[in-house]
Amino acid sequence: MLKKSRLYSILFNKCPRCHKGNFFVSNNPYDLKRFSKLNDDCPVCNESFRREPGFYFGATYASYGITVFLGLTLFLFMVWFLKIEILIFLVTFLILLIVLMPVIYRLSRLIWINVFVSPGKTDLN
Repeated sequence: MLKKSRLYSILFNKCPRCHKGNFFVSNNPYDLKRFSKLNDDCPVCNESFRREPGFYFGATYASYGITVFLGLTLFLFMVWFLKIEILIFLVTFLILLIVLMPVIYRLSRLIWINVFVSPGKTDLN
């Protein structure tokens, strides 16, 4: 995978500008004490991750998109292809959302900041 792409930055918890420094303090989304803590600045290029108040509220759009995609995919697989009852699908989907909540939270924030920060030239490139 290209190390200087937005997809790399989103999937591997990297700075959207230099693609080297970590966005979140911990790489493990299931480290529940620190899963939502992000660095104030990129440790490599000093890009600020702290935007104006309310900036990350927009990440709910990305979270919604991820959740809808996950739900539709699971629905098509379970209900249409495997012919499983809707109630079983709903329970499975609810459990899956609870288990994936830290991952979806982090992905949505990484997607949102990657929309607004363009990869730039740094002295490190």
